[in-house]
Amino acid sequence: MTDARPLAGRTCVVTGGTSGIGREIAAALAARGATLVIVCRDPERGEAARTAIARATGNEAVSLAFADLGVQADVRRVAADLLARCPAIHVLVNNAGVVNLRRTLTPDGLEQTFAVNHLAYYLLTRLLLPRLRASAPARIVNVASEAHRFGPLDLDDLQNARRYRPMRVYGQSKLCNVLFTAELARRLDGTGVTVTCCHPGAVATRLGQNNGRVATVMTRLLAPFFRTPAQGADTAIWLATAPELDGVSGRYFARRRPKRPSPAALDEALQGRLWEVSARLTGLPA
Repeated sequence: MTDARPLAGRTCVVTGGTSGIGREIAAALAARGATLVIVCRDPERGEAARTAIARATGNEAVSLAFADLGVQADVRRVAADLLARCPAIHVLVNNAGVVNLRRTLTPDGLEQTFAVNHLAYYLLTRLLLPRLRASAPARIVNVASEAHRFGPLDLDDLQNARRYRPMRVYGQSKLCNVLFTAELARRLDGTGVTVTCCHPGAVATRLGQNNGRVATVMTRLLAPFFRTPAQGADTAIWLATAPELDGVSGRYFARRRPKRPSPAALDEALQGRLWEVSARLTGLPA
């Protein structure tokens, strides 16, 4: 007989879990019995998501943690909160992301797309790594994108100060996700903690709607041609939960299939250099 609550007794953390793909991931983990923490920015939207997920799944072990992931002090604070609240962390899903049509800087003086889509993944994961290691077997899932193929990564201009092209900048941040996954997998080899990343597909979500009325209207008009959030979340949920993936690490997936990422994503020297630059930008040891 199949266990209806296979994640009972296991703690899962999902960033950006109040809407779109993240909410679907959070709901699926809660439905499987996980003790779930959703990291979000907006208390009102967070509480609405928490209540709806708890009601739909019958799982009351759903709570919120608040952070603006574009602000490193917030990432550090929420990591400390999670470590204080969670004696174990078995699954971390890095999902929160942004797309900006105009170059925007965070309070730390960093380009926002890069800061949220990559550095927040990097910093939060590294701060939670001791707990994940102590909780092994544990899994880290990074939501990346096929957009990682959009262009090369210039480590000398990660802030895209020279020229800002929105989709190329977004693609570079997603390339960072794939590079980070591969480098982290190497560093975690033999620890019982695995890390994978995935392409959710072109999904109808709120991503990009922070860019004003025109962008919001366009995303809504295009929504019928996109995958649903539930379809987009499927591979990430599978990576976080499937027993057959025990021990699988450092791989990139789409539609539950391993997929070869771009040549740049496979560059081991670039993986290592990005790790070092990210450590410097977040004030962590390399």
